[in-house]
This record gives sequence, structure tokens and C-alpha cells, in this order.
Amino acid sequence: MLNPAQIKQIINEYQDPLSLVSFGDSHAKVVVETEGETLTVAITLGYPAQGHQAQLKAELVERLKQAGAESVSITLDWQVIKHKVQQGVKSLAGVKNIIAVASGKGGVGKSTTSVNLALALQAEGANVGILDADIYGPSQPRMLGKHQKPESDDGKSIKPIESYGLQSMSIGYLIDEEEPMIWRGPMVVQALQQLLNDTNWDNLDYLVIDLPPGTGDIQLTLSQNVPVSGAVIVTTPQDISLLDARKALKMFEKVNVPVLGVIENMSTHVCSQCGHQEAIFGSGGGEKMASQYGVDLLGGLPLDIRIRENADNGQPTVAVDPEGDIAKAYRSIATRVAARLARQSKDYASAFPNIVVKND
Repeated sequence: MLNPAQIKQIINEYQDPLSLVSFGDSHAKVVVETEGETLTVAITLGYPAQGHQAQLKAELVERLKQAGAESVSITLDWQVIKHKVQQGVKSLAGVKNIIAVASGKGGVGKSTTSVNLALALQAEGANVGILDADIYGPSQPRMLGKHQKPESDDGKSIKPIESYGLQSMSIGYLIDEEEPMIWRGPMVVQALQQLLNDTNWDNLDYLVIDLPPGTGDIQLTLSQNVPVSGAVIVTTPQDISLLDARKALKMFEKVNVPVLGVIENMSTHVCSQCGHQEAIFGSGGGEKMASQYGVDLLGGLPLDIRIRENADNGQPTVAVDPEGDIAKAYRSIATRVAARLARQSKDYASAFPNIVVKND
């Protein structure tokens, strides 16, 4: 009969085949109970895994039986906690973790990737929101199929707009879709801070921030004043895109925001007529960049007409075809993002009360 320590070791050494992170590295909580020949194990992951929960349980049961257990019962759940952010930056009410999605360059499909990543995290079992930080060119209202103005109960804060169960906020909800934002940098920064802080986010495990391209005022404000748990870099395989993606990655490194990994978008073109796949933008760029900077390649996404059509029609692919091949690719990437975030330290600062000294 296996003892509890041996059981925990077997479980902690098990590597999630989708996230490629071991349960031990992701700080899973394991509780073992034995009653006669029956072994009961309760596992609480630090990241959502709805899509392959059954697979994880089946593989763990098989491993424990191979190690000598006779009767095994496993329950598997998850609980997302707050993770460490930049030093001296206060946490955001109603939000456990903020994930910034950046590209350094426009035209690589960052916004489409952001909204589908957020929906994929939700499909895996998390409470998720998305903030459109592109003040000059907001696109999330169109992609989410929502155009109404947000409501306010107190005249000071606003409710996020919900679409497909996703909480969202964008300057695009407050202005006409064709109205240009002719603002200087300080006004743009102030608008971002208001959208972020004056929105009543409701118990989010993850808030995905869709950043504008570049490394300017918005990105600097985000890194200095917003509690970011991790960043994801979106690139396409060709060298021109990789040049700017590297700048975005280095920017986050300089401001001590962990880079969770690189997503290679438009890895291959999928012909809508015959299904033939061709690497029209080259191949291996994302993998080379990830290897060069010691971060993970989170996955590749195809250049597929369905992704573009769905986004233009306000029906993101993960929402309208959650079991399709493209949605599964997004969900795989989402699991890897969440698992890598789960490896990071817990945010202990928010657990301590504020100490105020008064001279009475």
C-alpha cells in the first residue's frame, strides 16, 4: 500500500500533457485519504482545466494503480489565486490577476488573439474580463458584437459590458465607432486609468488587457501603475514582426513583469478550398525567439479565414465553435498561459491590512 507521501510525490511529478507543467511546479494542492484498500485523492489546481479534466483524472488513476494502489478515487478542481505583481503597485478591486497581451507591432492579430484567449480561459472554467487598452483604435466592441454604452448605478463607476459571459470595457463603448480620438498622450493615459479603475469588475480570476502596438505611454503606464501578473507576446513568424515583438518582450523584462510566453499567430495559411497548409510568413520564428530569450512558446495559430470572419461579425471563434479545431488551439494556449502564471509566487501583500499611524 502506498503511503500519503509517495502518493503526493507521484501526483506532483505528473506533467499536465496540455500545459506541459507539472502539478508540483504549478503549486497544486493535494489531499490524500485512505480507508482500507480505498485511496481517495483531492487535487486543487492553481489554473482552470475544464476541457481536459477527465483526461487528467484518468491518467492519474492509471499511474497510481501502476504504482501499487488498488482502488483509487480522484476529485480534481481548481482555485485561481492572486499572484505577485510589480513592487509598490496596488491590486485592482475585483481582479485577481491581470494578463497583458502585447505585440510591439500592429497587424499581427493581437486583438483577435486577446479576445479568443480571454474566451478560452473562460471556457476552461475561469471568470474572465477583457480591457481594450487601444484608445486610438478600439476593436473589442466590434469583435464582441456589443455597442451599447455602459451603465452606472452611482454616477462614479461603470458596469462592464457582458458578451458571451465575458466582462469587457473599451473606449469604443463610450464613443461613436467612426469617431477619431484626437488626443495627446496624457489624455490617453488618463482615459486608460479611468477605464481600468472606474469599472466595477466582478470577481475576475483573469483580466486580459489588449494593449495597443508599440512601447509608448500606454505600455509605460501599465508597467508602472497597473498590477500586471504576467505578459504574453503575440508575433507572426517573419523577421519584421519578430523585431518589434522582441522590443515588447524586453520592455516587460525591464519593468519586472514576467513574460509568460510567446504566441505565434498566422503560423500557417489554411486554404479554405482544399485545406492545404502553407507557411507563407515563414516558419520557426516564434520558437526561435522564445528560445533566444528563455521563455516558452505557448503555441501557434493558423491564418484561417474563419477567425477573421467570426471576429468581424462579432462572434469570436472560441465562443461560436468551442469544440472546433481552432478553438481547441486557443484553449490549449490559454491553459499554458494560466499554468505558467500558477507557477509564480502568491501575492502576499494583499493579505496584510494597511497600517495607519495616528497621533491622537
